Amino acid sequence: MGQLANLVRERLHGDVTYYNRNLHLNSTNVCEADCLFCSFARLREGMPEAYTMSVAKALRWISERYQKGMTEIHIVNGLNPDLTFDYYLELLREIRANYPELHIKAFTAVEIHYFAEKYGMSYEEVLRALVEAGLGSLPGGGAEIFAARVRKKICRDKVDADGWLEVHRVAHGLGLHSNCTMLYAPLRHSKSELITSSGFGACKKRRTASSVHSSRFPSGEQPSRPIGAPTGADDLRTVAVSRLMLHNIPHIKAYWIMLGIKTAQLAQRFGASDLDGTVTEEKIYHMAGSQSPGSLTVDGLRKLIQDIGRRPVERTTTYGIIPEQEEAQPAVSI
Repeated sequence: MGQLANLVRERLHGDVTYYNRNLHLNSTNVCEADCLFCSFARLREGMPEAYTMSVAKALRWISERYQKGMTEIHIVNGLNPDLTFDYYLELLREIRANYPELHIKAFTAVEIHYFAEKYGMSYEEVLRALVEAGLGSLPGGGAEIFAARVRKKICRDKVDADGWLEVHRVAHGLGLHSNCTMLYAPLRHSKSELITSSGFGACKKRRTASSVHSSRFPSGEQPSRPIGAPTGADDLRTVAVSRLMLHNIPHIKAYWIMLGIKTAQLAQRFGASDLDGTVTEEKIYHMAGSQSPGSLTVDGLRKLIQDIGRRPVERTTTYGIIPEQEEAQPAVSI
């Protein structure tokens, strides 16, 4: 299966593996949803480790981590019942005004659905307002697993599969790009994964990257919510099947934060054509116990790609090619 997926991958992309320079912002982890697998969210303000950044604090947070050459900021938040829609609009406006070079990839379909219900708007109205404020594309989170039986067990508070797909259809109709992310193996059911892949395949994408992430929780991280972690073979098999099934999606991303660096490298021979980016700094998976570094430098990413026999190419969020920079990047230790 890996050989077949690699044939398809090389037919599409040759020996190239893509990466980008990105920054991850989570401005609040307060969330009404109580998902089985989530260690990031806190149900309400005042709980241990719960937080909500003001727009000013979020901008300071960005300024402390921003590096020249970054092209994307990735924003995913909890479903915070205490925030107004203006908070999100102001956040986007201020980022666009202060960092016009950053493409804003923000708010999953789950968040868009939540905004629509909470603020009495349609999906299109929500998206148009966010685009006007600076939104450039949607991340793929919240898809998890589309099979209703599994979804009811692991994320019953989130929008269902039809709603998730409809948000992306509306976004594409407005000219937005989007990703799609499958959180696989929480309950080990390959049919559920195929249902999810079929859903992604049915939703027409516009030059998107399909991010295939796994749920990996260390032993004892959530003792009251046992979730079996996939093996390395599961990871590679899922990447390969995704590449073989998803003909309408040009890129399969092996997210190094979640898979781990070595598996993400090997996935570039099993159908993946992307490693994601510098990240700077990831919280959601690290709060769930990820042992990967919190970020990588450009030189670190390029070396990882070269060590697996692929050619590193820097990209924009929408897969435009960025010419190689002449100035050296600082070394990375991993």
